[in-house]
Amino acid sequence: MKISIEVDCSPEEARRAMGLPDLSPLHDRYVALLQQSLEQKAVAPEVLEGLMRSWAPVGDTGANFWRSMFEAGSKPGGG
Repeated sequence: MKISIEVDCSPEEARRAMGLPDLSPLHDRYVALLQQSLEQKAVAPEVLEGLMRSWAPVGDTGANFWRSMFEAGSKPGGG
């Protein structure tokens, strides 16, 4: 016997149904602070590299990708 149940809900509705906390205000604040730091160049490149390396699922290849993205964005006319 096989029983299938399909639930049609948004991610927000699923989060609430499972009793998970709403972290969107924290996420929005974190992104705003990161963006502000980047705009003011208040973050050392080594810190950004370490951050991107921790996010990169494929190690150095992912870190190199992020580094090239930041280098392209920091050039005049790049963003």
